[in-house]
Parts: sequence; C-alpha cells; structure tokens
Amino acid sequence: MQSETRKVTLSAILRWFDPRKTEAGNWAFILNRVSAIGLTIYLYLHLIILGKLAQGPEAYDSFIDIVRDPIFVFGEFLVVAGGFIHGLNGIRVILNSFGIGVPYQKQLFFGLMAVAVIASVIIGIRMFTV
Repeated sequence: MQSETRKVTLSAILRWFDPRKTEAGNWAFILNRVSAIGLTIYLYLHLIILGKLAQGPEAYDSFIDIVRDPIFVFGEFLVVAGGFIHGLNGIRVILNSFGIGVPYQKQLFFGLMAVAVIASVIIGIRMFTV
C-alpha cells in the first residue's frame, strides 16, 4: 500500500483565495479567522501599551502623541470593524449551534455582516471627523 501525499502547488494555494467560487459559509469562516487573528494581535499590542502606564505619565503622554497619527486611527478603526465582524459572526455560530439558525445560515451571515458594515461606517465617521 502506498500512502498518498498531497502535493501543494502555488495554483492550489491561489485557488483558496479565489473569491469567484467561494460560498457564504467559506466567507464566514475566513472572516472569523482573520478577525480573530487581528484581535489577538491587538490584544498583545494593547498590553504593551498599558505597560507604558507603568513607565510614568511622560512616557504615556509621548505615546499618545504618536498614536494620534491618522495611520494609527485607521488601525483602531480596523480593530473596531474586526470586533463587530467577529462578534456578530459569533452570534451566527451560536444560533447554529443551538439549531435555531441552521436553515437560515446564509441570510444570517449576510444580515449580520450588513449590520457590522453599517456599525463600522457609523463608528468610522465618528472616529475620522473628531
């Protein structure tokens, strides 16, 4: 008996990122994983930032001056949007786990992602106009 080995090729990897044949369930999975990774990275950065408080008010104030840059504000926006996407997608997963949302998975996904986009736009407008 020969064991079959899968050959990973560049075209196989690129097919995974091809949005044309991706269904809603795959998008939900991808968005959930990407937002989870982003929020985990933010958690560690947040802990480092809180460490600035231990260095005294001068260190924290100098850090605050740096993060008022629009690039950092955009990063904060991505964290908020990722939080909405991850949280609302988690609600969809919970409803499916209890058997409530199983027949309506696609509608739940698109509806909750629409809510996430609307909430992110509202928060983004407030963040960038202040």
